[in-house]
Amino acid sequence: MVGNWLKTSILMAGIVVLFGTVGAALGGAGGMMIALLLAAAMNVYAYWFSDKAVLKMYNAREVDASSAPEFYNMVKELAQNAQLPMPKVYIIDEAQPNAFATGRDPEHAAVAATTGIMRILSQRELRGVMAHELAHVKHRDTLISTISATVAGAISSIAQFGMLFSHGRDRGVHPAVAILIMIMAPIAAMLIQMAISRAREFEADRAGAEISRDPTALAAALKKIHSYAHQIPMETAEQHPETAQMMIINPLSTDGIKGLFSTHPNTEERISRLMAMAS
Repeated sequence: MVGNWLKTSILMAGIVVLFGTVGAALGGAGGMMIALLLAAAMNVYAYWFSDKAVLKMYNAREVDASSAPEFYNMVKELAQNAQLPMPKVYIIDEAQPNAFATGRDPEHAAVAATTGIMRILSQRELRGVMAHELAHVKHRDTLISTISATVAGAISSIAQFGMLFSHGRDRGVHPAVAILIMIMAPIAAMLIQMAISRAREFEADRAGAEISRDPTALAAALKKIHSYAHQIPMETAEQHPETAQMMIINPLSTDGIKGLFSTHPNTEERISRLMAMAS
């Protein structure tokens, strides 16, 4: 837990430095001051509201024991196994099978699953997936994961942000500088995504298998999801690739720059480790 708080603090500090540097380069002292204020406001927003923003982005709808009894009660049982407060439960109307967890701490957590994953998995396999997501909540991975998704998306607009300072100045931003920023922005976003260690997925697999007490179910689920996810596109994830690292399996096509946002470990290795646990 301490490690994730440290990563979160470094991430937020890095954003302030990055925005301040770009603001100074494009707008001088005034640009740097405005950039620092924007960075501070972004950090506050990301900490308190990034989870709600991601859920809204995916048009997630909250369900309860009345509207989705089997799914809700499954999560409730697993949360009790994990000794966690009951998270909010959401369903996303997407054909691609996938799931994620979000929230700044276990007391403000939410888990979400697509209709696609609920359709192709057995109850036992779905149970393994939701246990994996609750493991992320238990380890407090969700804070840095959700913040990094929000921040990476904001970094993608740094070039437009820089152009703000080019208007009204005696001399505009040099075209070469603008082009450099446009090139570096997605790279910076990629680096932020890669700061989220792939090791956390392995750890969530391990802990999720312990919560569900069924490592082979999660292994079988990962195999199915991996197969289907690469055949069925998820439009929202393609439009917001910075959110891909929140999912249990990478939802993106691996073509072009979108492949840079992949922070998931090899699925076969994940399955192999789970099967080793079972044996």
